[in-house]
Amino acid sequence: MASVIEGEKKVFMTGNEVAAWAALAAGADIMFGYPITPQNEVMHYWTRLAPRYGRKFLQTEDEISAGFTTCGGLQAGCKAFTATAGPGNVLMQEPYGMAEAMRLPLLAIIQQRGGPSSGTVVYSQQEVTLTTYGGNGEGHRIVYSTASHQEIYDYVIKGFNVAWKYRFPTFVMGDGYQAKMRESMVMYDPAARGIELVPANPIIGLSGEIGVDRECVHLCNIYSLEEELYEVLQKMEADYQKMTPEVVEYDARFCEDAEIIVVSHGVVSRAGQDAVKILRAQGFPAGYFRPITLRPFPQEALRKAVENCKKVLVVESALNQLQRLVKENLYDVALEVDALAKPAVGIIADEIVARYKEFRK
Repeated sequence: MASVIEGEKKVFMTGNEVAAWAALAAGADIMFGYPITPQNEVMHYWTRLAPRYGRKFLQTEDEISAGFTTCGGLQAGCKAFTATAGPGNVLMQEPYGMAEAMRLPLLAIIQQRGGPSSGTVVYSQQEVTLTTYGGNGEGHRIVYSTASHQEIYDYVIKGFNVAWKYRFPTFVMGDGYQAKMRESMVMYDPAARGIELVPANPIIGLSGEIGVDRECVHLCNIYSLEEELYEVLQKMEADYQKMTPEVVEYDARFCEDAEIIVVSHGVVSRAGQDAVKILRAQGFPAGYFRPITLRPFPQEALRKAVENCKKVLVVESALNQLQRLVKENLYDVALEVDALAKPAVGIIADEIVARYKEFRK
């Protein structure tokens, strides 16, 4: 497939536009989708761009159909993807569960919004729990939380590669702010940066005789015997744990001598990082930890980061959804955990600085 981007180009775009270009650069063949704010423009930009590069698009009758048609496209060997938000993310949990059970390399772009139901369409980090552990199954997923338009581009490309390499559903999460706002970033040809794209291959309809030329492709998400399902899940968990060290990502700074560590993710981590810089400049021993993969969570890295600190301050635009993940992964660590939780509201560095100083008293 010919390169979509020649060399590198600095551009000024919305996050949704960046997501569409990244999918093209990653070699996506087709998008299945249904409109919902704030991800609509991913579809709009894709339908404008796709015909120029021989790609396809199908708008389905609802989000459930979009998820299942994506699963079908993957089985046929297409590098298929979808994008959604809010209630659409809820409805797609059923096809996501099928993708998990059948080990399909599904890629979904999630532009989070407020909830519940129709909710707020501008800003939120309120889809963390839903995206990381939603649906029926054990939550064998890969979830990236992006903090910038550059990361949306980088992790959509990486997301396709990871999905097809490890065969687990993969999610790239932004939010309403990132979807709609514009900022500068660099688009590039992955090959020019040494990124080899993992090819898509048909999963069903393979040539050759079963038992003679090839093994049977046993795609199943329904089991009659409990013992059979148990064996399948044990194998899936083993594969997931083996994959985790190769996939997990985080950013940790100034944690070695930190008295209090600020933990945040996604776009809020930009405020978290700025707050720690301000605090350090004022002589406060503040640290910064950002999980980039929310699933699998960087447990080992977080536990190492907090070895010498006294407290953790979790900052998020949700009512303690990230905090639950943090506490789950520090389950046996005697450490005070406080929060600056503002569901559906933006958070700035000055608020974090003020809470840090209040927390330190």
